[in-house]
Amino acid sequence: MSEAILTPIEKKPIGFTAGVLAAAGGFAGLFLGTAQGSGLLGIVIGAALMAALAFVAMQVLGEALEKPVRWVMIAVAAVAGFLFNGIPGLIMGGLFGWFFGWFIYWVGMGRYRAHLVPYLTPGQVLWHYTFRVICGAIFVFLITPIIVVMPLSFNAEDFFTFTPEMLAFDPAGYSLKHYRDFLTNPEWTNAVKNSLLVAPVATLISVSLGTLAAIGLSQSHVPGKRAIMAILISPMIVPLIISATGMYFFYSKIGLVGTYWGIVLAHAVLGIPFVIITVTATLVGFDRSLTRAAANMGANPVTTFFKVQMPLILPGVISGGLFAFITSFDEVVVVLFIGSAELQTLPWQMFTGLREQISPTILAAATILVAISICLLTSVEILRRRSERLRGMSPS
Repeated sequence: MSEAILTPIEKKPIGFTAGVLAAAGGFAGLFLGTAQGSGLLGIVIGAALMAALAFVAMQVLGEALEKPVRWVMIAVAAVAGFLFNGIPGLIMGGLFGWFFGWFIYWVGMGRYRAHLVPYLTPGQVLWHYTFRVICGAIFVFLITPIIVVMPLSFNAEDFFTFTPEMLAFDPAGYSLKHYRDFLTNPEWTNAVKNSLLVAPVATLISVSLGTLAAIGLSQSHVPGKRAIMAILISPMIVPLIISATGMYFFYSKIGLVGTYWGIVLAHAVLGIPFVIITVTATLVGFDRSLTRAAANMGANPVTTFFKVQMPLILPGVISGGLFAFITSFDEVVVVLFIGSAELQTLPWQMFTGLREQISPTILAAATILVAISICLLTSVEILRRRSERLRGMSPS
């Protein structure tokens, strides 16, 4: 198999390099200047500084001194950061110096085209990298609030902000007391216990009913499949406050408000759509001839399901179950309507801690929940890839 011909690396005009570095420097200067009280001044200084550095690096020193130039930029930026903001500034300055030291030569030597096919126009190359920058910015925007919570959970003080000791990386500013409170305080331990009692049972119900519904809806002879599917996944689409209100009025008529099974059934209803969607997606590539072959060999429908169909769709079933578990474990709105003081779940306790007593233990609980969610979502991704391999949709 022949390899694609890639664009050869060639040095770019200094005007192009300086312009690109000025734009990047102005963008970085916007954030640094805003933090210091003047975004416009940061843009001007950042653009001028990076354009000058690009000129010196490419025109005066050249490619032969690339490594020394990059190390000098890291050292100078780190020292400047330390003078402005101590240890945090040292780290951020070093990172900025490393990035721009690499970026100058990446642009100036045309290395950005090294892994692209040669027939791309400048506009296509620009969009290629612009699209990646946009995706990266969205990712940073979504992940930053989660990342900020994690170090705050180790705050030695009862604050929801970074203390001067934490910003200076002083060990005295950090403590595990919020985690100790989470693991020893009866209010938090009972909330975790209730969540662990509710979520697995709700997940089991969601997986059982959702899997059967997905298999039934995958049959070609079922009338009104689209309408049935829309009804079954409606809890995912309808605003949660509306679903919670409806459940409250319905469950109050049959005596399930404030009971364990009321919360379990409510969470099962919310988890079923996730199971249906993941199992339905798994069934798209399922070979129906396997079930027909099993029937021809004398297997009854139950045996065919557990021996032939279930092993192949099991990754999708487990993925749906993980989503249902996360939904139940993290849900708070429905519990506020259906639950009771004795059945407070962990999200309800976190909500109470924010509204009534402003407990920093919430930060420790949030960090633990984030870690659990990451593990579960990693498992979902592993199962998705395994499912694709089993169905022959990706190489082994």
